[in-house]
Amino acid sequence: MENEKILVVDDEEAIREVVCTLLEAQGYRCTPCVNGRAGLEAFRKDAYDLVLSDIVMPEMDGLKLLAELRAADPDVPVIMVTAMHDISIALEAIRAGAYDYILKPFEKDQLYLSVRRALEHRQLVIENRTYQSDLEQLVAERTQQLSIALQDLEQSYDYTLEALGGALDAKDAETEGHCQRVTAFTITIAKAMKVDKGLLRQIARGAFLHDIGKMGVPDHILRKPGPLTIEERDIMRRHCEIGYSVLERIPFLREAADIVLSHQEFYDGTGYPRGLRGEQIPLGARIFAVADTLDAMISDRPYRKALPISAAREEIKRFAGTQFDPRVVEVFLAQPEKLWRELHEKIGDPFRLAQLERV
Repeated sequence: MENEKILVVDDEEAIREVVCTLLEAQGYRCTPCVNGRAGLEAFRKDAYDLVLSDIVMPEMDGLKLLAELRAADPDVPVIMVTAMHDISIALEAIRAGAYDYILKPFEKDQLYLSVRRALEHRQLVIENRTYQSDLEQLVAERTQQLSIALQDLEQSYDYTLEALGGALDAKDAETEGHCQRVTAFTITIAKAMKVDKGLLRQIARGAFLHDIGKMGVPDHILRKPGPLTIEERDIMRRHCEIGYSVLERIPFLREAADIVLSHQEFYDGTGYPRGLRGEQIPLGARIFAVADTLDAMISDRPYRKALPISAAREEIKRFAGTQFDPRVVEVFLAQPEKLWRELHEKIGDPFRLAQLERV
């Protein structure tokens, strides 16, 4: 291939001249050097596609030059030129990283063939590296595109969940805004407990959709102003299982569905619907239980005014180990009252689940 640059290193002037003349006649550009040290200096000053080097030379021999060249540019092919009686040294050079060797005296066709093969090898190495680099870039681009597509899909899921939450608020006006606030409280406690980010999203969705099963509870029971009968209470309690049956069929909500099913379980096993105890209850549901009680106590209800946060803290502390997970209660109590007050006041419509997860 024309115009490729070759460094010719040999202490015999006649050989340098012959090699350079032959190769330049083939269109290559050659730089002659009298020994390994001069060749290394030339190599460091300019870029070469190939090096032809004698082995036995004063000041720096071919093996030392080869080692320096490999350190400077592992890809440049090096052809060793040696006399017949130095064949063992030539083989040593091959083991040290030389591409090939040719014996003196050599035929010009042998020189051309060896040079051409070495340069073709270099070109293949360069093309393979370019291919690998392009492939890695393509994979990175495709991965980024897939990640963006998944984020967009997940965002569309959250919009759907927000619409479900809005529908629930319309059905149960007494607790309007409760889903948003209790989700914010749940996320705050979960983050303080160093919950994994992936699990945090599931906990947020489970908290937000905890009462979705009430969509299946008759309005006359859901909106009944007075106490419920035993039969009505049993129907109301089924909202956990109704919500679970709706969500567990949706792949990206399966973990959230477990929280929906378990959000009325008590730490001591006296809750419903399954009577789970301790760590049998999903962590998200244990965190939610504290957040739910907090919001219920510090929010206005038709039958009473909101209680102070201090009263809610005392109540939650009193039921640690029975209704609530003591570890969750400990984390909750470690947060300042001001934090809960600010969250309670600022969370409401319009809102986004993604924004709540940054709380």
